[in-house]
Amino acid sequence: MAERDILVIPMTTIPSWAVLERRLFDTVEESWRVFAEKFTEADGRLRFDRGFEGSRDGVDDFYEAFFNWPAFYSLGGSREILDAAKHHWAGVTAQLTEAGMLTDEFENGYDWFHQGESLIFFYALCAADPLDAEFRERARRFAELYTDARGGNYDVESNTIAAPHNGARGLLDGLGPEWLSYPASQEYMRPYGLPLEYLPGISGWSDLEDPAKADAMGDAMQVVLGAGDVPINLASTSLVLNRWLYDGDEPSERWIARYVDGWRARAADNDGLIPDNVSPDGRAGGMHDGRWFGGHYGWTWPHGLLSVEMGALIGAMNAAFVTGDNSYLDLARTPLDTVLEHAITASVDDTPMSIQSGWQDRLGAASAEPALLVPHRFGKDGWFDFGPMPMSMPMWLWWFSREDADRERLDRVIAGSVESAIGFGPFRDKEEAGHERPWLAYLNGENPEYPEAALAGALGQVARRMALIEAEDPDIRTVHIHFWQQVNPVVTEVLTQLVAGAPQVLYNGGIPFAALSYEDADEGRQGLPADVAALVRSIDGECIRLELVNLSMTQTRRVIVRPGRFGERDIVSVTSSGEAGGDYPGPSPAYRSLPGEAVQQTVEIGAAECLIELPPNHRAELTLLTRPSGRRPAFTATGTAG
Repeated sequence: MAERDILVIPMTTIPSWAVLERRLFDTVEESWRVFAEKFTEADGRLRFDRGFEGSRDGVDDFYEAFFNWPAFYSLGGSREILDAAKHHWAGVTAQLTEAGMLTDEFENGYDWFHQGESLIFFYALCAADPLDAEFRERARRFAELYTDARGGNYDVESNTIAAPHNGARGLLDGLGPEWLSYPASQEYMRPYGLPLEYLPGISGWSDLEDPAKADAMGDAMQVVLGAGDVPINLASTSLVLNRWLYDGDEPSERWIARYVDGWRARAADNDGLIPDNVSPDGRAGGMHDGRWFGGHYGWTWPHGLLSVEMGALIGAMNAAFVTGDNSYLDLARTPLDTVLEHAITASVDDTPMSIQSGWQDRLGAASAEPALLVPHRFGKDGWFDFGPMPMSMPMWLWWFSREDADRERLDRVIAGSVESAIGFGPFRDKEEAGHERPWLAYLNGENPEYPEAALAGALGQVARRMALIEAEDPDIRTVHIHFWQQVNPVVTEVLTQLVAGAPQVLYNGGIPFAALSYEDADEGRQGLPADVAALVRSIDGECIRLELVNLSMTQTRRVIVRPGRFGERDIVSVTSSGEAGGDYPGPSPAYRSLPGEAVQQTVEIGAAECLIELPPNHRAELTLLTRPSGRRPAFTATGTAG
């Protein structure tokens, strides 16, 4: 279709949200350069000279410092930040290889709660520049660690990844390279309680003050928690899906469906609720004397719902995406429904939980108000560890499916929340998420000021990170490995919501889905063109309302709009708003131009994209009707930084 078929509107006033959005792009561009200059070496590695002291932990913390840089590029950031992201990926990879943490550029072996945190950086790089042959080859090689028997991670006969720690060196025994005791002196672990509840003579944390019992716990953890399949391994399906998006590799598609089917069958045998441990021979509960709970990063320890549901949700969405069968989502629906059945109403302040302080920091004074609290964990005494349900989980389920039942569940969680539906909470955690409620209220038409408040808040987040960068000058010999992610000034949550119409990526290994994606038609690259701001105003089933603004006073900008991120949807039609009979800009002696009569025009598209031409100082108000494309989803191979 010709771009002239889409109506545009001259602007007599400039939307404040558009000015703030472009200001945020400019501020992030300035800030990431300061971060890179201060904290990285010429080859891209982080300034750090300590070792990892024999631990398997730490790889994720180095990649996390840059996790959203390629995502920022894909939204409309500069080519320079994509080049920088690749440069730092290479530098950190070399750094970790020298430290003995990687083999052939992939993590030797660790749990997928942490590996997923590492790999969202990699997935975003692949999506941002799918024509980069080196990353394409890495995607294939990494996926084959699981889909190819030679990778040593996946057993076809039992349909398991039969160890919580797995990776480039296959299945690794235990929870670390050396045996460790588990003493009560680990105060930071006390809130999580006992890793194993059924050891003779150990019934409470104080029992671990006895060195012999601490040693017994450590021994048992290496054996019982350090073997067998666990739900967070489902995050490995993203590694395989990432490869599939390049070439539609059929064995990869079959592997995703088969591995997730194995977990679905185990859940079906447990009244629909996913168990958290599977012995190497494929028996659910086989690591815990038949009990469906107790596994590593499982229902009992340490995080319960946070880790079990994360694996179930990522695996379910990935399987549904490659097969087109949304019944896979039941694997993630049942855990949420189950904990909601056991919910209570109480305040966060008066209900001790393992991560209570984090919720208190986030909620502020509202932590004293009664709220819907769900049990996060299950142990020998039943459900426990009550706290607010992380909104990202029911939000992603509804966003992905757009089904009424998933929306009803989300609305129930929202109704029980004490988080404000208005404004933008002044916090930022490492996932750079948590503002789902006010965003959804905006999409519902209940929080019209959200774009301005959220963009202003995001600018404040960058300002605080820059102040921290200026104020803190850590000694590279002693710096904490979480430091760099804590001062990363690149922010993408608000831009992802407003520009792409999606929640922030699932942090423990999610694929970067989007409701809308863009291409600069003149520069031939992903993301919004210079001067252009975008605002997704609503998402209602197959309809998406979008506003585009060209803030340039001299340059016409042309932007290609696509539904989805991977060609999974088509645009059926575009309805645009305009004016008829106006005299913009009018004669020079007049005080102002006269507005025309409001008109609308609907154009049939029937294609994967449409081109919008925005003259200087014009905006477009669009309603896109979309539908599934029927094509195999794939990376959009347009616009590469080389």
